[in-house]
Amino acid sequence: MTRLEILSDPICPWCYIGATNLMRAMEARADHGLAVSWRPYFLNPDMPPGGMERTDYLEAKFGGKDAAVKAYMPVQAAAEAAGLSLDFRAIARTPNTLDAQRVIHWAGTEGAQTRVAMALFKAYFEKGADLEDPETLARIAGEAGCDAGVIGRLLAGDADRAEIRAAAAEAARMGVTGVPTFILGGHYVVPGAQPSDLWTKVIDELAAAAAGS
Repeated sequence: MTRLEILSDPICPWCYIGATNLMRAMEARADHGLAVSWRPYFLNPDMPPGGMERTDYLEAKFGGKDAAVKAYMPVQAAAEAAGLSLDFRAIARTPNTLDAQRVIHWAGTEGAQTRVAMALFKAYFEKGADLEDPETLARIAGEAGCDAGVIGRLLAGDADRAEIRAAAAEAARMGVTGVPTFILGGHYVVPGAQPSDLWTKVIDELAAAAAGS
């Protein structure tokens, strides 16, 4: 198996698009040989608890309403190409994602990281779910195969907060400045939301290399 680490933030639309393209390639190659794990990254490391109004966030980030609309046009186009139906109007607030990242981390102990990460993307971008609400996070994790009761109890405390922050800081020290970022085999970095065809080619090349070794 080849390790494939995905650095992402649950509120990053390009992460949802890139992960969807990767999953499609993996489905097309059932013997893909990839061992996927997820690592935390914060698009907004200084976002306060409670987040901020979505409109205010976008206008501050992109320098005004018109600029925000323009910035999201390629996102919408790429999402549609990936077969996703994003509903940005349903998102009322841009959250602090520390707790969502904790949930993804804990899902790893139950072999459900990818299911949980994808479920969080879907809930946020297609339904406008509040990814800071503990009940919402526990429910999403439960529906994706985790023990919702355990997740709820963990969210009520401070478990792994420091570890998640440290992991995200380490990614920044590694030079990661945007997500999604994919690290293949611990060495090869693939940045951005790549198309499914690229991942299919990567999987085929890995299989050919393994067969020839």
